[in-house]
Amino acid sequence: MKSKMIAFVGLFLVLYSGTVRAADESNFTRQEDVIYGRKFGVALTMDVFTPKKETNGAAVVFCVSGGFFSSHDAINPKTYKEFLNRGYTVFAVVHGSQPKFSIPEILTDMNRSLRFIRYHAKDYGIDPNRIGITGGSAGGHLSLMQSTTGKDGDPMAKDPVDRVSSKVQAAACFFPPSDFLNYGKEGEVALGNGVLSGFKAPFEFTELDKTTNAFVLISDQEKRRQIGKQISPVYHVTKDSAPTLIMHGDIDKLVPIQQATIFLDKMKEAGVPCELVIKKGGDHGWPGLDKDWSVMADWFDKYLKRKD
Repeated sequence: MKSKMIAFVGLFLVLYSGTVRAADESNFTRQEDVIYGRKFGVALTMDVFTPKKETNGAAVVFCVSGGFFSSHDAINPKTYKEFLNRGYTVFAVVHGSQPKFSIPEILTDMNRSLRFIRYHAKDYGIDPNRIGITGGSAGGHLSLMQSTTGKDGDPMAKDPVDRVSSKVQAAACFFPPSDFLNYGKEGEVALGNGVLSGFKAPFEFTELDKTTNAFVLISDQEKRRQIGKQISPVYHVTKDSAPTLIMHGDIDKLVPIQQATIFLDKMKEAGVPCELVIKKGGDHGWPGLDKDWSVMADWFDKYLKRKD
């Protein structure tokens, strides 16, 4: 399992590494460390990339996440080149990272980021009704959760950001987990165990003990299963879910391709556009994956570009 973790970290660096701050920065402007929220006194940030040439008015939210680890250092302009070249404004969102924060807490961050972006749409020159989301692996999971569970805003919220929607209009992602309760096969639970035993921290669900005012681990297995269902996108698919594209390798050992096929089936049942591109011989990543961002961009062109 240690070798799997090392391999996964290697893939994460390939997908997201920001050690080379390159891409042709003459083609875009970058706002770093834009604060989209705070929790427990800690700022949540994103970087905003805006094409210098004419923008198309649509936005792509990039989930900077691998194994539910997220870091500003992992923001890589090269990864967003295809989107920027087509006129998309890109929001690279860094969420509260494991091992400090679990998946339910991370999902709260992602919802907040979408609300912030939509609230400030005019400031960023984007259409609040043309926002897509993308990422790989854990970032793919977060993309699917946002595309299926985005919510309307609370009109009574004190913070005006929380009064707007966290929904997206399209999603496109690589090899995302979609059902932690049926992982690879029916009945196989993977809540930081089994295939995912190298990723325990994101699944260490806690609750507040009001007597001690301390967070304690939830050990009750039924409660854990309920949370596992809540954080699995496949259970939230409805006719209102966003059109979704998934690219997945057919020999992926970390996130079985079954996770993509069962999500695809649910989307078809709901009558929502969804496509699965299977990469033959592809594991959790494959040679030339960086070129497949153009396929993602094509999907966003189809569902986010203004139809004149």
